[in-house]
Amino acid sequence: MLNTTHFLNASILIVDDLPVNVHLLSQILSSAGYTALSSTTNPHVVCDLHRKNHYDLILLDLQMPGLNGYQVMDGLKEIEQGGYLPVLVVTAQPEEKLHALKAGAKDFISKPFELSEVLARVHNMLEVRLLHKELNDYNALLEQRVKERTADLLEGNLETIFTMTRAAEFKNEDTGEHVQRISYYSRELAQRLGLHETFVDRIFVASPMHDIGKIGIPDHILLKPGGFNAEEWKVMMSHAEMGAKILGNIKSLYLMMAAEIALNHHERWDGSGYPNAKRGEAIPLSARIMNICDIYDALRSKRPYKPAFDHQKAMNILLYGDGRTDKKNFDPIIYTVFTQNHKAFQDIFESFAAKPSIE
Repeated sequence: MLNTTHFLNASILIVDDLPVNVHLLSQILSSAGYTALSSTTNPHVVCDLHRKNHYDLILLDLQMPGLNGYQVMDGLKEIEQGGYLPVLVVTAQPEEKLHALKAGAKDFISKPFELSEVLARVHNMLEVRLLHKELNDYNALLEQRVKERTADLLEGNLETIFTMTRAAEFKNEDTGEHVQRISYYSRELAQRLGLHETFVDRIFVASPMHDIGKIGIPDHILLKPGGFNAEEWKVMMSHAEMGAKILGNIKSLYLMMAAEIALNHHERWDGSGYPNAKRGEAIPLSARIMNICDIYDALRSKRPYKPAFDHQKAMNILLYGDGRTDKKNFDPIIYTVFTQNHKAFQDIFESFAAKPSIE
C-alpha cells in the first residue's frame, strides 16, 4: 500500500529552459516535502537522464528551443515502450493542453504556477505512477512463480520420460545413443524449419519415446539378424500402436506429442507406411520430422540386419534410394531442409556416436 513516504521519496525531474521556472517548481515541491528532485534546462539530455534514473515523474515544459516537449516525449516513448509515460507537461498555452494529452502526456500544469494546482496534480500523477509500478512488480512476481511452477512440472515430465526411455534401452545396447541423437536431430530440423520454440522444445523432449512400444516386442524378433517372415513383421510393426497405448491418455503435453510420434513415425508421405497407411499432411508434423531423422540414424547405425553406414552412404540412399527408402516417402519441405543441411546431422551423429564398425 502507498503511504506518504512513497510520495515524498518519489524521483522527480523538472525540465524547463528557463532557470527561474525550474527554481520556482523546485521550491514548491521541496517545501511540500519532496526529497528526490532533479532538474535540467537542456531538453537534449532528458532521455539519457530518464534511461539512467527511471524517474517516477517528469515535469516537462512544452515550449523549449532546439527540442520542444513533444519531441522529448517521442524519445521517452522509446524508453517506456508498452509502459506508462510519466510526463506532466507545463504550458502557458491553453490550446496546447489537449494536444499534449493526445501526444502521451498524462496531465498538465498551467503557467503561471498556482501552488495548490501544482501540488494536487503532482500528487495525483505520482499516485497513478506508483500504483502502476506496484502492479508491474506484482505481475513480475506472479510471472516468476508461474515459471517456477512450470519448471517443476517439466522436471516431473522429464523424469517420467527418461525413466520410460531407460526401460527401452535394456532391449538394445545402442538405444541409449540413438535416443540422444534423435532428440538433437529433431530439434535441429524443427529449428531449421522455423517452427515455434514451444514446438521445438516439445519435440526435443518427446522424440526419444518414439520406440517405447518395442518394450513389448519379444527379443527373438527384435534382435533377430536378417529379415523377418510375415508373422514376425506383423509383430514388429505393432510396436507403433503399442507405444501410443503406453503413452496415451496422459495430460502432459510432452507425452501427448510422444504418443503422436510413437504411433505415426513409420507413416510415409506417399501412404506406404504403417500402421495406418496415412499420407501427406494427415501424418502429424512431429512424426514427419521424426521419420527422416529416424531413418538417417538407422542407416548410420549397426542393426541386427545390417552394418553401420558412413554419412556419405546414408545420404546417397536418402537422395537416390535403395529399394527400401525413397525420397517420395518424406514430406518434400522437410526432406529439402534436411538434405540441404545434412552436415549438421552428421555432426550430431558424431557427437553422440557409439563405436560403430563402419562398412
